[in-house]
Amino acid sequence: MKAIETTAFINDQGQLHLDFPLELNHNRRVRVIVLIPEDDETDPDDTPTEVVLEGLRQGLHEAITGKTIPLAQMWDGINIE
Repeated sequence: MKAIETTAFINDQGQLHLDFPLELNHNRRVRVIVLIPEDDETDPDDTPTEVVLEGLRQGLHEAITGKTIPLAQMWDGINIE
């Protein structure tokens, strides 16, 4: 069995609406596990705005000051199977 993680919302009729379509063979039955966060839990995918902005500021600063590396070098040492 293969597992795919995605996000969705539950509409007023209690049906799941996926945020993005699944790139799979159609017309198949699937098993679904729904994970609903408790009221006091935060979404681990919800990065705080301040953290995102700081990362953007740092990236822009590095680009302006020339502290970048060529894209081809970013793949050095990465083994893709």
